[in-house]
Amino acid sequence: MAVTSLTELWHEITGTQTDPTHTLLLASAGAALVAVVPQPVWRLTRNAVTIAHEGGHALIAVCTGRRLSGIKLHADTSGVTVSYGKPHGPGMVFTALAGYVAPALLGLAGAALLGTGHITALLWACVALLGLMLLMIRNWYGVLALVATGALVFGVTWYATAQVQAAFAYFAVWFLLFGGVRPVFELQWQRGRGRAPQSDADQLARLTGVPGLLWVLFFGVVALGAALLGAHWLIPGWTAHLALPHS
Repeated sequence: MAVTSLTELWHEITGTQTDPTHTLLLASAGAALVAVVPQPVWRLTRNAVTIAHEGGHALIAVCTGRRLSGIKLHADTSGVTVSYGKPHGPGMVFTALAGYVAPALLGLAGAALLGTGHITALLWACVALLGLMLLMIRNWYGVLALVATGALVFGVTWYATAQVQAAFAYFAVWFLLFGGVRPVFELQWQRGRGRAPQSDADQLARLTGVPGLLWVLFFGVVALGAALLGAHWLIPGWTAHLALPHS
């Protein structure tokens, strides 16, 4: 990105870019599936979903008036966000609710930006959000994960060509849309084997009295709905092929 002033940079960020080709759209979607489906790859790429998950907890904690203490990310792709406030009530409920829906909703927001041609704005928004989250990281692995992710996004945003930026942006959004679905299935698999007694769904069950399975179903509906709507925005008209023929 060659800019000579802040004004020029602002116009570059807020401007729109040309629509990508269908080849790029489909290739980026395929690459995102490869990053989500195979288990060996998922062990690495799941770190990005954890960043979004914990960022969702942190954002809603702040928005609901809770005091955010810090975020930790771990090498096993788990994470924890600590906030202080009432141990019950709407603030705690929404904070617990935010984690599993955050990747899908971030992907949906990204799809909305890309659908209107704001590729550069999306990339800079990612840099800004990662920078803000870095301020609240409280362990070294978390710092490493955030710095590495932020450096990658910034490098693409600042140095890459427009075509590479578009490919990366679409891959990232597809990845969040697909990557928001898989953890929900993993969550229920762990719950079914008694391996996640402190999961977000079980915390919500204790807070609200609504069974944890229903919360898992809610997470799944949000994630799948975001993936379908996001795909519709990214590839306008594709859902027409899914419609049943009229009699």
